Amino acid sequence: MMTADEYIAIVIDRMPVDTPMRRQIADELRAHIDERTRQGHALADVLQQLGDPEKLAESYVAAIPLDVVSFGTRAAAKIIDAMLAIVPVAILCSVLAPKDIALPALVVGMGLLACPLFMFYTIIAESRTSQTFGKRLMGTRVVREEGTRITIGQAIVRQLPWLLQIFWIDAFFALFTERHQRAFELLSKTRVVSVSTQEAVS
Repeated sequence: MMTADEYIAIVIDRMPVDTPMRRQIADELRAHIDERTRQGHALADVLQQLGDPEKLAESYVAAIPLDVVSFGTRAAAKIIDAMLAIVPVAILCSVLAPKDIALPALVVGMGLLACPLFMFYTIIAESRTSQTFGKRLMGTRVVREEGTRITIGQAIVRQLPWLLQIFWIDAFFALFTERHQRAFELLSKTRVVSVSTQEAVS
C-alpha cells in the first residue's frame, strides 16, 4: 500500500521545479492526510478520496498560466544550449585532432561528437528540471500540455528529430502551430511555456 509520503512525493514530483508554493502544497497535503487519519479514516480511503496523484498535480498547476513562447525566444534558447555542446567539443578536437586533418573531416567529427552530447544533456535537463541552461536564461520551461513535468520518455521523443536528422522540418512546424509547438512536441504532448513570474518555492 502507498504511504502518505509516497503519495505526496508523486504529486510534487509531477510539478515543474519552479511551481509556485510547491513546498506549501506538500505541507498542506500532509496536514490534510494526517487530520483525516487522526479522525479514524483509513489511509487507503483518504488517498482514494484525494484521487490519482498525477491528476491532483495537474489540478494544482492548472491555475498557473501557460504563456506561449515566441519562436525567436525558443531559437535563442536552442542556440545557447547548442553552444554548450559545440564549444567544449571544438576545444577537445582542436587539441586531440591530428594537425594534418582536413577541415571538412574535422567539422564532421565535431558534429558527430556534439550532437549526441547535446541530445543527452537536453533529455536529462528537461526531464529532471523542465529547463536547460538556455531555457533558464530565456525564462522558459518545457511541460506536458497539462502543465505538469515531462517524463524522460517524452524528453527522448522531443529529441528524436536530432537523431533522425529532420530537426529543420520539425522546427518548421513551430512557425505555424498555435502554441509554436514543433512536430515532435505535438507527438510527445509537450510544449514550451514562459516561466511564471510568481515566486517559486521548491
